[in-house]
Amino acid sequence: MQDADPAPTQPQGCTNFKLRQLMRRVSQHYDAEMARCGLKTTQYSLLSHVLKLGPIRPGDLAAAMTMDASTLTRNLRPLVDAGWVALEAGPDARSRLVHITDAGRAKRAEAQRRWKVAQLSLNDTLGVERVAALHALLDDALALLDPAPEPGDDGAQ
Repeated sequence: MQDADPAPTQPQGCTNFKLRQLMRRVSQHYDAEMARCGLKTTQYSLLSHVLKLGPIRPGDLAAAMTMDASTLTRNLRPLVDAGWVALEAGPDARSRLVHITDAGRAKRAEAQRRWKVAQLSLNDTLGVERVAALHALLDDALALLDPAPEPGDDGAQ
């Protein structure tokens, strides 16, 4: 007679490597579509965040995107040079605010259409059910890996 509940098998291989491998493939898929409108996926994400949150201080934008300030500055430069975002004086002489320009809104709308093509294509390739299951699994894993707040930290700013 066989056991009704056999012991689960242990995962084989490195989870980090497998996730990075999947991320590279998915990134290549989205990057190829974004290239059709002259953007990288990171630039589309930046435009989207500035549209949603702006005008916003660069430090606050970096925190919202969970990136360090130097990475944000490096990634903002091509968007400023293209005229899609602008850095302007903030409420005091030492602060700056990032905001999206009209040209940036148009570029972001174009990129959003390309992103949708990439997403639908990925859904077709992997199957909608698999993509939904992947999203659920990733959301669960992220919640479990979310760092616990420090004692006495109620999250208030």
